[in-house]
Amino acid sequence: MAKYLLIESRDPFECNDVVYYYDLAKGLVKEGHEVTLFLVQNAVFPARKSTRSQALNEIANAGVTVLADEFSLRERGITVNRLADGVAASPLDVVIDQMADGVKTMWH
Repeated sequence: MAKYLLIESRDPFECNDVVYYYDLAKGLVKEGHEVTLFLVQNAVFPARKSTRSQALNEIANAGVTVLADEFSLRERGITVNRLADGVAASPLDVVIDQMADGVKTMWH
């Protein structure tokens, strides 16, 4: 079992291929891998509780750890109490720590 860190920086409301990245995360978990999806920059928009956050709920329920960058959330006025189920706020340190530990990392 490998560990993967998928970093998403694109807003799924502007870029349709973000959904394929979500599917990659689910597929890797289905194959038995440990996967963290880290949302940064405009990718934090669907982390707000709304009808548009359903895709993040689904991948979290599939076993993907979904984290949203605290700084990106603050920049966009999204408070932690407004995050969708299955999404947790996290500092960027998580990315640095996982990369230092040799986790396979992909940025989209």
